Amino acid sequence: MADFANFGGTDEENAEIKRLNADVETDTDNFENWEKLIRACEGLEGGLNRNSSPQALATLRDSYDRFLLKFPLLFGYWKKYADLEFNISGPESAEMVYERGCASITNSVDLWTEYCSFKMETTHTPHLVRELFERAASHIGLDFLSHPFWDKYLEYETRQEAQDKIFTILNRVIHIPMHQYARYFERFRQLAHARPLEELVSADMLARYRAEVDSEAAQFGVQKPELEIERDIRAKIDASFYQVFQRTQEETSKRWTYEAEIKRPYFHVTELEHHQLINWRKYLDFEEAEGGYQRIVCLYERCLVTCSLYDEFWLRYARWMSAQDNKDEEVRNIYLRAVTLFVPISRPGVRLQFAYFEEMCGRVEIARDIHAAILTQLPDCVEAIISWANLQRRQSGLDAAIEVYKAQIDSPVVDIFTKAALVTEWAFLLWKVKGSVDEARASFAKNVDWYADSRHFWQKWLEFELEQPTNADVETEHAGRVKNVFAEMSTKSRLSPSIKQELGQVYLSYLQQRGGKQAMKEFLIIDRELFGPQSVSLITKAKQSKESAGLPALDDATRPKAERRFYNYFELHTDPDPNAQGPANFD
Repeated sequence: MADFANFGGTDEENAEIKRLNADVETDTDNFENWEKLIRACEGLEGGLNRNSSPQALATLRDSYDRFLLKFPLLFGYWKKYADLEFNISGPESAEMVYERGCASITNSVDLWTEYCSFKMETTHTPHLVRELFERAASHIGLDFLSHPFWDKYLEYETRQEAQDKIFTILNRVIHIPMHQYARYFERFRQLAHARPLEELVSADMLARYRAEVDSEAAQFGVQKPELEIERDIRAKIDASFYQVFQRTQEETSKRWTYEAEIKRPYFHVTELEHHQLINWRKYLDFEEAEGGYQRIVCLYERCLVTCSLYDEFWLRYARWMSAQDNKDEEVRNIYLRAVTLFVPISRPGVRLQFAYFEEMCGRVEIARDIHAAILTQLPDCVEAIISWANLQRRQSGLDAAIEVYKAQIDSPVVDIFTKAALVTEWAFLLWKVKGSVDEARASFAKNVDWYADSRHFWQKWLEFELEQPTNADVETEHAGRVKNVFAEMSTKSRLSPSIKQELGQVYLSYLQQRGGKQAMKEFLIIDRELFGPQSVSLITKAKQSKESAGLPALDDATRPKAERRFYNYFELHTDPDPNAQGPANFD
């Protein structure tokens, strides 16, 4: 925010601007607060103009710049900003705003059309205006709703009385499936009747048509006059144009079903209805099946205006682009747009995918920096920590991965139950990668007191022991280890009855499937204690005992959760006993 002693208005206006700025800074995602701030800035000193104070103008520009940095896809506000700059500072300043806006939302038909219209009125050098129209056409010319732009382009050339250029534009447009394709063809057809034959088709095609007409005349033994030959050639050319019209009509009809379902073709901060997302998925499927690169890119860019806050479409676009030949830079730009502007860091999936892409490209340091940036904002993000450790393992070996886990487990800003998840990943690394079952088992045993209230810790320990290979000689030893994990969980944790029942069911299934002759005795005792009525259920009695002692059971309703996506089961619980010792050292 601009640092001014006042904002250029009255004391009351300054106080209001400060209050609105504070609201925006408190919650930068609140769209209504931004709108209120913009309106208040526009109303400073009774309405801003070229005679307003420098402080008021700077306040307005600062607010617009911050607002459009946060919401760059709001084409209407770019237009308002450009109009304000035109009234305040003239066409050069307005043009700079238009350039910034069109760079931020490159496929906005409305904004490009407004920019071209502005250029038509303020620039009297035709080639500069035409250059802008061609730039715009490269970005929005294939849009299904691009007719306002093409109308503006044709209007300009009509003003210039450039009939040849009008015809050239129409000859491009009639090949594009779009909302109002038919009226362009009718205008093109009318113009074609008055244009020289050499302008209508290539020299080769013209020679071919003339040869056909001559051949047809020779069959009847007549020599047609030149005017009649030209008439017949024009008829053939007109028939070929009609074939173009039919193809365009067919392609338009194919897309009409999907276009009709798009109820919000612009960006907004509110969520899209589910059927709208389904329609975009089906539309992209269709266009990809058609196989035209430019049209597919055009549709993705349109989709990512409406669906810019949805990770799935950024990931889909990047994956599709990566399947094309030599498009690494395009893929990188897709990821950069997603992570710098649209996808919040609280959803790290796109950023991690970006890191994998950079690693694939050999830019390992960039991949490391992406992980570090995530953890700067989300120090408890288990998914990012594990991903970083695996990056280090792939690039620098097992010891480097272990160093990542050590650093995060020792970090004072990482939650204790995040650390529990990291301990299990460390143990699995020792088991799966290093091949040391004993070291992995020791890591679970050493840390059980510290992480006893983590459901994930017990779940992974059970999984570890259950997956160990057995045979007739070691089955009894294996059963004892699995039983020990269940017993430790039952006695040392403060997990809720429902979680103990869920984990206990895993052990009961083990007894059924792999237990010995006496297994059913233990099975029924545990079944009674876990699922029996209150009078015989040990977990119910344990819960009542802890509640009487003021120790809450950690069920799903009382445990706080951290932002994370890693398999959707890393949950945070209440803080452990502050007098407990720290986690055991793995070394």
